[in-house]
Amino acid sequence: MKKLTGSFRYTQWDPWLIISQIVSVQCILYLTLGLLLVVFGALVGDTRSLDHIFEYHEIQVRDIGGRIVITSFVVNSLIGSVVLWTIVERTKQCMDFSCTWHVIHLIICWFYNGEFPTTFSWWILNVACATIMCVCAEFFCLRTELAAIPLSLGPKTDL
Repeated sequence: MKKLTGSFRYTQWDPWLIISQIVSVQCILYLTLGLLLVVFGALVGDTRSLDHIFEYHEIQVRDIGGRIVITSFVVNSLIGSVVLWTIVERTKQCMDFSCTWHVIHLIICWFYNGEFPTTFSWWILNVACATIMCVCAEFFCLRTELAAIPLSLGPKTDL
């Protein structure tokens, strides 16, 4: 029997829900990042590979390939904020899920490269993208949580 605690949402800890949300966010964000790299690469005639997602030496502003990678990551963080708004739906959890995505990305990059990412540009880009994703997702979720709740669905009546 469920207890009503005065909250609009069931508050029991559900690890399967959290794990499925993490996996969903990871899959969607890597899919969109890959698609963005393909689209932006096709616009300038540059080929893309997994190195552009996971190789931290690819993040540079000296050539068009590095700028495409940076632009893709920033646009993907904006898309990620919409993904968090859709999947997580909680303002309090946006920072958790944003940081989780970036920590998992750090671990994957570490294993993919065989060494810990040490370039300043990789760290600045990921901190900036995590911040953009978190702040925008919190903004979207807060607007949804603070939306007015309609009291009637039918014709207006005097209370």
